[in-house]
Amino acid sequence: MGLYILSRHFSKSSIFQCLRYCQFRVTKTQLNKMSGSSHHPALIQVLASSVAIADKAGDIVRNVFAQGKLGIVEKEGPNDLQTQADRSAQDCILASLFTQFPNLKVVGEEGELDMSSVKDEMIVKDSDPKVLELTCPQEWSSASIEQLTVWVDPLDGTKEYTQGLLDHVTVLIGIAVGSEAVAGVIHQPYYNYKSQEPGAQIGRTFYGVVGSGVYGLTRVLPPSDKKIVTTTRSHGTGLVQDALDILKPDSVLKVGGAGHKVLLLMEGEASAYVFPSPGCKKWDTCAPEAILNAMGGLLTDIHGAKYQYNSAVQHQNMEGVLATARFEDHQWYVDQLPQTLKEQVKNSLKKKK
Repeated sequence: MGLYILSRHFSKSSIFQCLRYCQFRVTKTQLNKMSGSSHHPALIQVLASSVAIADKAGDIVRNVFAQGKLGIVEKEGPNDLQTQADRSAQDCILASLFTQFPNLKVVGEEGELDMSSVKDEMIVKDSDPKVLELTCPQEWSSASIEQLTVWVDPLDGTKEYTQGLLDHVTVLIGIAVGSEAVAGVIHQPYYNYKSQEPGAQIGRTFYGVVGSGVYGLTRVLPPSDKKIVTTTRSHGTGLVQDALDILKPDSVLKVGGAGHKVLLLMEGEASAYVFPSPGCKKWDTCAPEAILNAMGGLLTDIHGAKYQYNSAVQHQNMEGVLATARFEDHQWYVDQLPQTLKEQVKNSLKKKK
């Protein structure tokens, strides 16, 4: 898979030498961030920068698709693809975060960052001013840069991207304090892309902080008298169908991308996201979990336990994913799925039906 944890603990002088060697222009704002002199809490600083960075990554995703040179390679098979958009968008995100926050721990899906291969125009050196106006919840306000871990999926829904199912595609940047997912950014590069209106804006970014709220997206609750379940369209195992048979939902939405599935919960299109399989990784769920929780929903493993997001944890979500649009509905889904099914989840990829 080429997956690495990018922990950077360099001295300030070595960072400046690297930036000078790579010919990156550094503003006074970035120097303040490097020295920790900004008056904003570290969590808000990183979130504000991540919003601006996600917008740029979305531009890259659209540009690669428009040029038609996707550069598709298989990582672990035909359902686990990587494109030039994945690689370039991740270079943009990781290089931008490194430039702004050299001591920040970042875990990216597509491997380590090679700064020498990143062009200056791909580096985002500013942040979103509206995010900087947020009041950080008290419990996160004193967290240092060193206590944060950022999980990056530069293009969630890669298979769907290659198939032209562009509304399934998201850019995900999740932020953990310690082991808890507390903030996230979701960018939809192709939001509104089918609009025929002249000058229609394509793409949108929304973000959230647990204890503060969600910005850029209005919560819509799903119908209370129906159970609408969303699940995978390409990573199914027998356990997925078993769970659906047990839950007996009124309808099932099989779509791509973890970010897209959780977005269906946020916009009232689905009641629950049920995935009893270890097919997702931490970069798939960190941002969606934080934003969904901030909105009043809940994302856990299939047993109802929260995942840990510190930089040293296993990347794969071995106990599946269960998310609900309403926090109060979550336990019902946990209770409905029998323990015999739950116990099979972590080994289900080894014996697909």
